[in-house]
Amino acid sequence: MGLMANDKGGGFDPIPEGLHYAICTAVYDLGTHFSEKFSKSAHKVMIQWELPEERIEIEKDGEKLNLPRATSKQYTLSLHEKSILRKDLTSWRGKSFTEKELEGFDVMVLAGIHCMIQVIHVKKDTKTYANIATITPVPKGMPKKTPENPVRTFSLDDDDSFPEGMPQWVQDIIQESEEFEMKDYMPQGNDEPPPPGDDDIPF
Repeated sequence: MGLMANDKGGGFDPIPEGLHYAICTAVYDLGTHFSEKFSKSAHKVMIQWELPEERIEIEKDGEKLNLPRATSKQYTLSLHEKSILRKDLTSWRGKSFTEKELEGFDVMVLAGIHCMIQVIHVKKDTKTYANIATITPVPKGMPKKTPENPVRTFSLDDDDSFPEGMPQWVQDIIQESEEFEMKDYMPQGNDEPPPPGDDDIPF
């Protein structure tokens, strides 16, 4: 069973505005959270991408590493006609959902899929945030890159531990979910191999 249905600020400059080649390297089930703003609970999911052509240098264990930058977006797990997830996935797929798909679409199949993302900058107070505005398919004929980061998925229904390498701030969000209190989790686990699939066809 899969999972049916913002750029995280840091100490670096925001990802430049424009169109970027991206690979989905993680789909995380964040569980159900209560929103004070809307006075209701909603099931959330996070999708994360790496941007191979946007690089960042970090130092780890005394070694300098040149790595692709990453960005992510949180969604309400819903394919309602007005949902942002449905809008983004329709654009990403390049086709509308069928009636059968709308009855249940496993968002875990997104892991490992390539796309193009449009980044725009939004200023709030003194900070500039890089937000994902649109997601589209990779143009035909464009070479596909191999992801440099492990491809990870996590479902509160299926997984008994967090995958190795899941960022701590993502774990913190999951630990605040309603579902987390009902299951026992180990902080880390073993990575599972990326799900099979052909990203040359609409997922």
